[in-house]
Amino acid sequence: MLAANDDTFSKVVLSAPRPILVHFWAPWCGACRLILPTLNAFARSQTGPDAIGLVSVNADDNLRLATQYRLTNLPTLILFDGGHVAYRLEEIGRRDELLRILESMPMLPLPSPA
Repeated sequence: MLAANDDTFSKVVLSAPRPILVHFWAPWCGACRLILPTLNAFARSQTGPDAIGLVSVNADDNLRLATQYRLTNLPTLILFDGGHVAYRLEEIGRRDELLRILESMPMLPLPSPA
């Protein structure tokens, strides 16, 4: 999984020619570590021209991005497509549920703001 930071995020994520799923995490976050094998398996399954890229951002080390994307929970997964937020997932449950969501992600609409 590729890592991005405040300085590289625009090039790595926003200017990417394909959709990019960003995993915002922190070293102290147990749930972030728990979903990592599922995210890595998903990343390995992504091949071909429609593949979704996977990028990680340490929210503690990149406060500008954490503030810009209004992170209130970790882990947070945000799918970017064409430089825009296409989907956001903050409530992450069981691994099998997460994998089901990841596999259907390109077809998911952006949730309505609360």
